[in-house]
Amino acid sequence: MEFDCDVVIIGGGCAGLTAGIYTARARLSTILLDKLQPGGQLATTHEVENYPGFPEMIQGPDLMAAMLEQARRFGLEVRSGEVKAVVADDPVVRVVQTSRETLRCKAVIVASGSNPKTLGVPGEDRLRGRGVSYCATCDAPFFRDKVVAVIGGGNTAVDEGIYLTKFARKVTIIHRRDELRAEKIYQERAFQNEKIEFRWDTICTEFIGEESLERLRLKNVKTGEESELAVDGCFVLIGTKPNTEFLRGVCELDELGFVKANERKETNVPGIFAAGDCEDALFRQAVTAAGAGCAAALSAKRYIENLQ
Repeated sequence: MEFDCDVVIIGGGCAGLTAGIYTARARLSTILLDKLQPGGQLATTHEVENYPGFPEMIQGPDLMAAMLEQARRFGLEVRSGEVKAVVADDPVVRVVQTSRETLRCKAVIVASGSNPKTLGVPGEDRLRGRGVSYCATCDAPFFRDKVVAVIGGGNTAVDEGIYLTKFARKVTIIHRRDELRAEKIYQERAFQNEKIEFRWDTICTEFIGEESLERLRLKNVKTGEESELAVDGCFVLIGTKPNTEFLRGVCELDELGFVKANERKETNVPGIFAAGDCEDALFRQAVTAAGAGCAAALSAKRYIENLQ
């Protein structure tokens, strides 16, 4: 039986690169696939101050470049290609089909990550990481004693809006409806918080700023009235979409598309493992993704040893 490698890792973020360090170090021939260049979302994050081991803060691209260098030192092979399908019809062979090639392997680690849902309005991409954020847990400390806004009305938006009040001087929650979708317990806490105010029936139509975010252009969806809001930061918290379309019909996904995996990062299909933001809808942190990548790699190693 011929294989192109022992393990294929799909995705080059914290989970994928950590998995690659562990599998390559275990002398398992490993190919990591990424659509562009490895790095994941951290490759577009300017300042990282909560990753262990870097007390003086580190730039996201520098952290990911160091991870990639470390993985390659152990023999990880990195290839560019967008995964189109994973096939698990054979009891042993796992097949990964990309836009460029087809790879036969013994185990697959899916670390394809997720993407925050965006507004798609002018200025959003340009100011991402310069005042526009998609994770309060990650970036709230950068806005100590600042004025910030939160866009969204669900559990995540309201809960993280409350969390932001531990740092920010003022938090404005902007919601396109006239009532929140969040659970009542979150609503009660938000309404009782003196640092939080609300803009109802309102959407953001533009992010404005030169080097960093300075203000939001807003529009009332009922009256059509436009206004501007001066802020130092804005957190867009309208949901997350996991990059798992290529797994539909292959292994179990939840109703939002996240891969269902157990504590060993095993899916319901033997030989397919999942790690990081593609299976973690809760924490979405670099350090938890790295830990999940380690767990998936160790489980894949054990699985391959049992095959032999």
